[in-house]
Amino acid sequence: MLGKTAFDSIDENRGELAALEKRIWENPERPYHEYKACEWSADILRKNGFTVETGVGGIPTAIKASFGSGHPVMGFLGEYDALRGLSQKVATNQEPVTEGGWGHGCGHNLLGVAHIGAVIGLAREMEAGGIPGTLVFFGCPAEEVLTGKVFMARAGAFDDVDLCVHWHPGGSNSLSTGCNIGLNTFKLHFKGRTAHAGGGPHEGRSALDAVELTNVGLQYLREHVTSDVRMHYVITDGGVAPNIVPERASAWYFVRAQTRRAVEEAYGRLLNVGRGAALMTDTSMSVEFLGGCYPTRNNKRLAGVMHESMLEAPRDEWTAADTEFAKALCASSVADVAERQKELGLGPDEYIHNGVRPIQTDIGHGSTDVGDVGYITPTVMFATATCGIGAPGHSWRYTASSGSPIAEKGMIYAARAMALFGIKALTDPSIAADAKAEFDKEAAGELYVCPIPAEIPPPYYPQE
Repeated sequence: MLGKTAFDSIDENRGELAALEKRIWENPERPYHEYKACEWSADILRKNGFTVETGVGGIPTAIKASFGSGHPVMGFLGEYDALRGLSQKVATNQEPVTEGGWGHGCGHNLLGVAHIGAVIGLAREMEAGGIPGTLVFFGCPAEEVLTGKVFMARAGAFDDVDLCVHWHPGGSNSLSTGCNIGLNTFKLHFKGRTAHAGGGPHEGRSALDAVELTNVGLQYLREHVTSDVRMHYVITDGGVAPNIVPERASAWYFVRAQTRRAVEEAYGRLLNVGRGAALMTDTSMSVEFLGGCYPTRNNKRLAGVMHESMLEAPRDEWTAADTEFAKALCASSVADVAERQKELGLGPDEYIHNGVRPIQTDIGHGSTDVGDVGYITPTVMFATATCGIGAPGHSWRYTASSGSPIAEKGMIYAARAMALFGIKALTDPSIAADAKAEFDKEAAGELYVCPIPAEIPPPYYPQE
């Protein structure tokens, strides 16, 4: 049976894989600080015969772990960073482990580990069958700030890879050939002149006025961009006191769209809005560019093979306890549970997805730096159910679910599906060839250009 050795290996290592994801869940680390997750992931890969390099692309917490030789070279995109403010116990009511602390509200404690399980299983099947090819596990930091893979891409980490696989935890077993949109992230800093707001306001030049005028201009700009463009912001510095004209003020912006060209156009127009606000307020403006990423490009040939693998790979059954946990989270959720059940073909007493959806074609309005990889080499993305239908991403409910038995089962299923996909791609040369032909046709000669300029170094934070 194709994949049996890989499945057996994943099952044999299940205890260690589950312990690793739980350990990462219990020790959430912010973007570019994932030292523990990086070390623990590297250790298990070395133990299983992989050649491991850390510090890829000048990022201390980035991993490149290789096994085998020859083509196809298959990349697996792991992640392990957490989110601020989403600390949470495995509980059905909001109960942070640390008030305001970090938590795995996007399931990245599972994400890297599923890919590790897949490559370990694949390595054992390659050994048993004498199957040529190269596996590369990429430990990718800082996906939550959408720049880890971009810096790695700029350093050429993915240049020699024939195809890449990416799994993400989710609320259903699904795959879409639509796209998630690209993004630029940046801060605008304004500098004015301080003065007494009551006694001498004419002597001041308010940097906060410039920020607020920029944001008013952004609202008007929304009327004159294409419908796929999303622009949002937070004010990160608005002054120190009401009676002091703010000398400095800043805001942080995201600009998103379905193409890099549209992202860059909207970004340029918003910069002009900021320049106009600076002119109106007699202040100066500087731009702190934080990063950018491409929209995703899900290869249809690879998507078909992955969907087939999802249908064929074994899935654990949900227990009554799993269902009760998911149901309890639904009780406090703002999600339309009945509508979600209808959408996923679930019965009225089912709260976790238990099938495999047909291939979707929807456009997602979130962003991920996986997009950059998809513009370098053929890439496929998919999701499996690691939470109930009432646990939206980036919420405390998702953090609670990511530490639960539901999450482990969804993670192991993902590892099996990726391993089976990998065996198919390693033993059928037409898969990689067809994927590359599709990739080349879609690219139409356009080469990947990293959105982050060469003069911006990767963030570096010393180990704490």
